[in-house]
Amino acid sequence: MKKPDRAVNGPERSEVSERRCIVLGESGGKEGLLRFVLDPEGRVVPDLAEKLPGRGLWVTGTREAVEKAAAKGHFARAAKAPAIADPGLADLVERLMARRAADALGLARKAGSLEAGFEKVLKALDKGRVAALIEARDGAEDGRRKLEQRLRVVKEQGILGDVPVLMPLWADEMGLALGRGNVIHAALIQGRMQAKVMADLARLARYGRKDRPEKAHAM
Repeated sequence: MKKPDRAVNGPERSEVSERRCIVLGESGGKEGLLRFVLDPEGRVVPDLAEKLPGRGLWVTGTREAVEKAAAKGHFARAAKAPAIADPGLADLVERLMARRAADALGLARKAGSLEAGFEKVLKALDKGRVAALIEARDGAEDGRRKLEQRLRVVKEQGILGDVPVLMPLWADEMGLALGRGNVIHAALIQGRMQAKVMADLARLARYGRKDRPEKAHAM
């Protein structure tokens, strides 16, 4: 029989590979779930790094699931204790995930594992060095279409294999992470930073983001 998901002096032991979503009741790998804990006052706290002490309350990593968990009392039922889930919990999770994804981009840039700007991305594609294209959510469609077209060409030429195109961040978020103005196009370079950056970006993309107020598109 599977042992309960508990920890006395810290987060769960790493050898336990599956967790159960308290909303959907489905079990799966941790990469598809988000961990929450209760603080000493019984407030629900996101634990994206999975390091906070206490019993983990796991929720499928989508905005819809987190909103439902907060609104329908799933945290209290799973913890078998009073749990205070702020109505803005899903928005807080999005902000934390976006910050984490942006920080990952910044670390990749410092490590020389990220190229930013249309021309630099184009050159990286031609050299066959790209692990993922990263496009701003509010970027102009024309530039993205040209890069994706070039990506198809280098794939047909055997220079690159399948390269995902990820769009989890806004242009100003990418720019802030990379220490410059709005950034529309970036390329993650193959190497040691690849797994972490792609994991953080993919998790944010999977979670889903609220649309921003109507404004001029970045060029």
